[in-house]
Amino acid sequence: MRYPNRQKQRKCIIVTTMQHLQRQCGLLLHPTSLPSNLGIGSLGDEAMAFIDLLKQAKVTLWQILPLGPTGYGDSPYAARSTFAGNELLIDLKTLAYEGFLEIGDVLVHPSFPRNRIDYSMVRSFKEPLLKKASDAFLALADSKHKEAYASFCKENAWWLDDYALYQVLCSEYNDSRWNSMWPKDLTLRKPAALKKATDTHKMEIERVKVQQYFFFTQYKAVKDYANANGVSIIGDIPIFVAPDSVDAWTNTRLLKMDKDGMQTASSGVPPDAFSSDGQLWGNPVYNWKEHEKENFAWWIKRIEQTLKLCDIIRIDHFRGFAAYWEVPQGETTAVKGTWVPAPGEKLMAALKQALGDQIPLIAEDLGVITEDVEQLRDSNNLPGMKILQFAFNLENGKLDTTNAYLPHNCQYNSVIYTGTHDNNTTQGWYNELDGVTKDKVRRYLEAPDDQVLWQMIRVLMMSASQYAILPMQDLLGLGSEGRMNVPSTCGQNNWSWQLHSLDIDMWRIDRLRGLIEIYGRIGA
Repeated sequence: MRYPNRQKQRKCIIVTTMQHLQRQCGLLLHPTSLPSNLGIGSLGDEAMAFIDLLKQAKVTLWQILPLGPTGYGDSPYAARSTFAGNELLIDLKTLAYEGFLEIGDVLVHPSFPRNRIDYSMVRSFKEPLLKKASDAFLALADSKHKEAYASFCKENAWWLDDYALYQVLCSEYNDSRWNSMWPKDLTLRKPAALKKATDTHKMEIERVKVQQYFFFTQYKAVKDYANANGVSIIGDIPIFVAPDSVDAWTNTRLLKMDKDGMQTASSGVPPDAFSSDGQLWGNPVYNWKEHEKENFAWWIKRIEQTLKLCDIIRIDHFRGFAAYWEVPQGETTAVKGTWVPAPGEKLMAALKQALGDQIPLIAEDLGVITEDVEQLRDSNNLPGMKILQFAFNLENGKLDTTNAYLPHNCQYNSVIYTGTHDNNTTQGWYNELDGVTKDKVRRYLEAPDDQVLWQMIRVLMMSASQYAILPMQDLLGLGSEGRMNVPSTCGQNNWSWQLHSLDIDMWRIDRLRGLIEIYGRIGA
């Protein structure tokens, strides 16, 4: 990894300090992780209460993960749609208040696990109730609701119609692998087959649309409440779409797929010090020539739609806009892949022309970062990411003081994290370090073992980075039991961490607020 010159960075920090640029603090918590006695977090009272907590701590940013409906593995980064919302986030209590469920439907529920989401159990409980609420809405909704629903369907028909049919077909054939398990005519989207399926499943399709209406209506209420209380939401976009998604099914021309809808190449990352085989992600890669022909219309829609849900967008694997690791289909590892250039500059120019020069994006620029990636990021004035846990990789037992992730090297135009959803919690990370590295961490922070976590948070706040963000687990001081995800695994615990309660020790809120105030991260 290339690290910028330390002297140059310090010079930049002096300039930005003189300009009195605003700095903010954020917490990272996906809505699924909000506390709930119904098995999974939702867009109801708990979301509003979390925003109240942020306001109390003077935190002005709430970072979430992608909001799309998840499939196998329940990863938010492998959603069945890049435009739809995750139906499991719909708040059942709100539907009961509105008269589309009985209060008993919400009060009588299974005994769900504490601190971890059992997605299978949640689906078994929640999906029948969402179906019941959808049917009640279609039968009982008043004229105001029906007009709003009709307007929603009309405005979103360009993605909603395909998504609703896709979800119904996934249920019909008990499989989302549209290119290998569905009838050929549906795989190839033959008009007659699509019309027949649509006519046959009208009621089921309508239910999917109603549930999307529920999701977006509830989410809008949450976002409006956040913004009204001085909290901006940082959303997230995975650079690639899932192979078993409506995006792949309806946009084969924009992906490297053959005439039968089968991938000819997959995405991944090359072998490195952590994996001799690299990582084979399996996502289809883009046919960028086709995107250019359409002036990147699909990407423009994608960014535009996401900006309706959040105030700032983090683009995962941003380096793939400069070049991405392409692996021929059929390979079982990523070893035989190659770097393939991508038209990032043309894409960014098209986005600016359509959406304006100041698109609020964050570039996830972790991993193998080359000069062309840095040029693409910096020429578009996008903040990159700095991970504090990555700052203490020793070289021959010595701390590299020029490491770009060390707080004293961070520039203003960056986002600094203790760790992300893919990292261990900071306490878990520190507990697993070897003795030599622990000593360097303690010396850098001038802290004993029991104060390392809070000193990490303190130097995070003190850095020059525009945004300083810590996962909720770090505020709570959790160890490895609070980890959200282990990359390149499909473990049962991935994406399942859940906060038990928002009744958090007041000293934690007070201490965080004190750091925000003393280091000037109070926002505008």
